[in-house]
Amino acid sequence: MEHMYSKWHHPYTPENKYSKKVAYFSMEFGIDQSFNIYSGGLGFLAGSHMRSGFELKQNMIGIGMLWKYGYYDQARNEDQTLRTDFNVKHFDFLEDTGIEVEITLHDNPHVKVRAYVLKPEIFGTVPMYFLSTDVENNDHLSRTITNHLYDNNPVTRVSQSIVLGIGGAKVVEALGGADTYHLNEGHALPAFYYLRDRGVSKNQMVFTTHTPEKAGNEEREARQLNRSGFFGRLLSDEELHNEMVNGGMINYTVSALRMAKKANGVSKLHAKVANDMWKDYDGVCEIIPITNAQNQKFWQDESIKNAWTARDADAYKKRKNDLKSELCDEVLHQTGKQFDPNVLTFVWARRFAGYKRADLLLHDFDRFKRLISNEKYPVQIIWAGKPYPFDYGAIDLFNHLIYQSKNEPNLAVLIGYEIELSKKLKCGSDIWLNTPRITREASGTSGMTAAMNGSVNVSTNDGWIPEFEKDNQNCFVLPALDYHLPTWDQDKMDTNNLYDILENKVIPTYYENPDKWQDIVFKGMDGVIPDFTSQRMADEYYEKLF
Repeated sequence: MEHMYSKWHHPYTPENKYSKKVAYFSMEFGIDQSFNIYSGGLGFLAGSHMRSGFELKQNMIGIGMLWKYGYYDQARNEDQTLRTDFNVKHFDFLEDTGIEVEITLHDNPHVKVRAYVLKPEIFGTVPMYFLSTDVENNDHLSRTITNHLYDNNPVTRVSQSIVLGIGGAKVVEALGGADTYHLNEGHALPAFYYLRDRGVSKNQMVFTTHTPEKAGNEEREARQLNRSGFFGRLLSDEELHNEMVNGGMINYTVSALRMAKKANGVSKLHAKVANDMWKDYDGVCEIIPITNAQNQKFWQDESIKNAWTARDADAYKKRKNDLKSELCDEVLHQTGKQFDPNVLTFVWARRFAGYKRADLLLHDFDRFKRLISNEKYPVQIIWAGKPYPFDYGAIDLFNHLIYQSKNEPNLAVLIGYEIELSKKLKCGSDIWLNTPRITREASGTSGMTAAMNGSVNVSTNDGWIPEFEKDNQNCFVLPALDYHLPTWDQDKMDTNNLYDILENKVIPTYYENPDKWQDIVFKGMDGVIPDFTSQRMADEYYEKLF
């Protein structure tokens, strides 16, 4: 029996202004806790986009990968340090579409890629197709390509891009083709090469760049990519030469910017930084800003929302206290420490990467000790986040924080940082600490969903924050500094500024002036809704990019 999702199908008639057929490619999607195939912000963002696409009745589908082991599961060694576990995942809610396509990988012209559908009624997303090479008749090596999100083996990583890009494009063809092909980051770049050869015009290709970080803008040796089947066919020396940059390399971002009609950065600041980064390469398209956002319906607590809408401070405080108690239970459950819902609670939680500076508070250790032992103004601090499983520097930092917090009753490092814990932290915290080095955080969406739930952003002025911030009114912002300074100097200045703000503004306001605090909380919600909800974002993609 033919599956109704084996052709382009939506359970609704798309709205007129969203009638263009869009296929959205992403390496990861964070849609629901039970579907843990994402690593961090890129996935959360893509998941929110798919939910809002459904809410707005857009004629869009998602194309992703069915990771057999997901990203990884966070566990602890016996001394509480981080252990990375890889467990096979089972998702009964996915259905086999019967669509199977073949791609050429390296010297194997018959690698099979199978598509499984996530129907809209499961999690309230547009129809989404997840690709797997763990298919009968594939050889052992081919079957392992879709094992691990962001596999550490470079050859496997290239193969994953080909599966998502060319395999994904062939699945879209099997569904009846799309009017617009949207790459969320450069991972699925082979799709553009394959589609270009099939006569799909530049006008139908768009691209989102997400990061100024080198690691997020992959660059690989052109000849090796040509051998591996990256371009959908073997390119001649001359053709290959036309694609190369930086002495024989293919830069995924540069290639995507050359092939797309238009691209976007993920905040106003990031679009500026990105245009500046890539301006010296010939033939790159314009990069406009479409600021990232998150799905309000999914992330905002309903009672918090009602209290904010009614401007009912008492109802808000009662609900916030309950949510803080739930977070304190989680801390107790994981660490055996009894946190108090009446104490000012700081959270630093996001992907663990060096430039995000999880340990900024510890850079001035004397002030840190004073902060956590102040009896007049008590505080509690929670860290959570997932380092890349092979980023030993980030894992070392994670373990350093565990070691530092071990004997402190009001410090905790939590594991299992996925959607469910993320929600608990955003709902249960008073302060959302966001400390990236300026210009390095393209957008940083965690603070948006924190603000939706009354957690006040204390942040460097990076990513989306400049578009939102009214300092001392809806958040607290560190003074801008010259980001060309050596990082040591930047860190020192930011640390001093962070402590000045905490000691003189944030903490006294919370304890001495609860009315002012409540005002900041509600104004934070005003500032983030609707401007930083993915309804606005999903609409802008149709209007400005597609």
